[in-house]
Amino acid sequence: MSDLIEAILLGVVQGITEFLPISSSGHLLLGQYFLGMDQEEFGLSFDVVLHMGTLLAVVTFFWRDLWRVMVAFFRSLPRPDFSDTDQRLAYLLLLATVPASGIGFAFRDFFETGLRNPWVVVGGLTAFGILFIVSERIGEKSKEISKLTFLESLVIGIGQAISLLPGISRSGATITFGLFLGMRRTEAARFSFLMSIPITAGAGGVQLPVLLDVEMTPFTLLLFGIGFAVSAVTAYLSIKLLLAYFARYSMRVFAYYGFALSTLVALLLILGY
Repeated sequence: MSDLIEAILLGVVQGITEFLPISSSGHLLLGQYFLGMDQEEFGLSFDVVLHMGTLLAVVTFFWRDLWRVMVAFFRSLPRPDFSDTDQRLAYLLLLATVPASGIGFAFRDFFETGLRNPWVVVGGLTAFGILFIVSERIGEKSKEISKLTFLESLVIGIGQAISLLPGISRSGATITFGLFLGMRRTEAARFSFLMSIPITAGAGGVQLPVLLDVEMTPFTLLLFGIGFAVSAVTAYLSIKLLLAYFARYSMRVFAYYGFALSTLVALLLILGY
């Protein structure tokens, strides 16, 4: 029964933290580390399943936008018309995925194993907490997605590449870079969520062999199924709530949360837990 509870807990953690700017990978790593979870059942293979759950959530939430963008992309071939809003968005999203795709593919083993350390999470939470506050202070918060340039899209994509480091939230990094570029919070969040789809799907495809290597017993399938479902439902609700939150409030609360969590984790590690 404890394994079932752990699967549900990690599904909730992944669903909440994937789109909130507080680092899903960091929280999953910390949960697995401090709770002493079995890495054979709740290691990288389980992380892949949980990320597929959040992928389903964001695709479901933005399916209308995705359909318009996909149709616009094929309509743009062979000569794109960037005065068309949907065609422009399609190419902005494609360009934004380039940095993380290239770096993630080239250094996949390093990010998946070499950096799975709680101290890396502490550093990431602290550094980007500071950037959250700075971006809120200096960002104009007026620009819409349709006004993004292709260079600015690439810059946001670099933010997504940086978030490959544990402890750095993918949504937090991309939204922060969007704010630095003058975007409205809700527009930066929407662009961040949309650009997460191709990169998450691609990462899931690359990591598929990790799942295939797992010895799938009926109980393991049950754990993975529960984690997937809980992650998907929780992530869908998180997207909805976060967009409503950003319409009125700033990212500062997430910075303070990151500072508090990183301080707590650092103290636990120093004390030998």
